[in-house]
Amino acid sequence: KPVSGRRLSGRALIVEDNMIIALDAETTLETLGATSVDVVPSVSEALRVIEKATPTFAILDVNLGNESSFPIADRLIALGVPIVFATGYGKNIDFPERFANVPVVSKPYTDESLAPKVAEGLARAEQTKA
Repeated sequence: KPVSGRRLSGRALIVEDNMIIALDAETTLETLGATSVDVVPSVSEALRVIEKATPTFAILDVNLGNESSFPIADRLIALGVPIVFATGYGKNIDFPERFANVPVVSKPYTDESLAPKVAEGLARAEQTKA
């Protein structure tokens, strides 16, 4: 069910190097209204996908093997795309100050934990555009 009336639409992006987590997230985003979901495991692939078709929403795993998703976040924010960070490290990550307002969901996440973060990400993006 939609959270506070906010629904996804269009193409979503999941950047996640654990395929089981990515597939669960894909199902959740489709349930929340995404018409298609691109799932990629790395920064380079994510940036390629973004250049081909800007997503309407993205979930970014903070730690992708030996790289972080911060370059992807910078690109998406510059394009005005709402994002949510996902992390298995709880609140113990030092996020750069520029990401202070990005919602964070702890892994492993569930529909119940992810849906409110999606709504929060969409709401923050709307406030930024206003």
